[in-house]
Amino acid sequence: MAVAVRGAFEYALDPTHLDALFVRIAGDRDDRELLFSTGVDRMANVVCRVKPSAHAAYPADDHLPVSVAAVYARLARVPTAAGRELVRHTAARLGPVIRAMGGSAPDPLPGYRVKVLDGNHVCKTQRRLKPLRDVVAGPLPGQALVVLDPALGLAIDVVCCEDGHAQERSLLDPILATVAGNDVWVADRNFCTTGFLFGIAQRNGSFVIRRHAATLSWERESDGAAVGRTDTGTRSEQTIWLTEPDGTELAVRRVRLTLDHPTRDGDGVIEVLTNLPAEVAVASAVAELYRGRWSVEGLFLRLTTVLRCEVNTLGYPPAALFGFCVALASGNVYAAVKGALRAAHGAAVADGVSDYHLALEVSGACPGLWIAVPVETWAGLGAWSVGQMAEWLKGLARGANLGRYRKATRGPKKPKPPRTRFPEAKHVATSRLLGGEQM
Repeated sequence: MAVAVRGAFEYALDPTHLDALFVRIAGDRDDRELLFSTGVDRMANVVCRVKPSAHAAYPADDHLPVSVAAVYARLARVPTAAGRELVRHTAARLGPVIRAMGGSAPDPLPGYRVKVLDGNHVCKTQRRLKPLRDVVAGPLPGQALVVLDPALGLAIDVVCCEDGHAQERSLLDPILATVAGNDVWVADRNFCTTGFLFGIAQRNGSFVIRRHAATLSWERESDGAAVGRTDTGTRSEQTIWLTEPDGTELAVRRVRLTLDHPTRDGDGVIEVLTNLPAEVAVASAVAELYRGRWSVEGLFLRLTTVLRCEVNTLGYPPAALFGFCVALASGNVYAAVKGALRAAHGAAVADGVSDYHLALEVSGACPGLWIAVPVETWAGLGAWSVGQMAEWLKGLARGANLGRYRKATRGPKKPKPPRTRFPEAKHVATSRLLGGEQM
């Protein structure tokens, strides 16, 4: 599987394509010594935990034509648009491969492309930069909005912002510009604004978004009607006519779930708004689509625990956000390999494969692959067709020993027992406790 991941990296992050992508964004320069593709490759070693830091990753390349100081200076100036285009590029390269393998999950809503939107704040960094050294508060290098295609498991878009305190809603304009006619946007209540909902509808898109209590206004609504019960509560539905400041109306359905037990946040009622017609998605389907929003939370968890999406040594916002985008691109590579497993062994078997153990093997095997397999062997994979890459990945997945990557299962969590023994002692010998000598 390490070979499959390395090959998918070479296909998705082909240097020729990446350097051409950067030229389109930043312009061509004859004196550029550190290529964008080299920067992506070195940072990928960090986010995949092959190397412990950016400082360790760059000197590992004997042919790097610039100093480490120059590398850090370049990282501090990487345009956020370059990170966005990198993520979009990997999704465009790997999406057709996953479909050709038959490795995509069932569409949440046939005939539509569901897109899950959520925000992520990059964690605080170390205080290595001079302006940060006397700061008590944690310095935030930025944040991002990520768009996930749950059927493919790919992050298909990202919007980065260097201001860690900016409101996520202020980043929605670039997202609105990408709305297509058959899209269904799924998001939490923080994105439930008049401008976003009306903007999606004006572009002939659809939405399934949890209602925010203070961001919308309407003057008329239909009577509510009960539409059944779920395992967690009862459902009802009604139509409301949202209004813009100029008086324009938008008819949406409000699906209300009254919970038997409040959520951890104390919410007893969850309201989801959608402009999907009832003949396309009944109330239960709308609730299920919103429930699928948690797939993007799973993506963020994998980026943090399996990969290293937050490199806290990179204090400059462009560098930290670039690392996050490279992690998203690397996550897309892992999604393609999981798609190959799904195609070769079925969804149930693929779901039992641990992302952690898969990534652990990759981080351990990559240095050996660099030594054992010449670079020229991998270089040709970037020029393969979609069909060639799909068949190659699927063939490797068929021969994989999946017992090496089995996901650990655990029982229900037990409540943490109160710590009341030896309150005055600083230390206690474990061996005496185990032997019953000290009670």
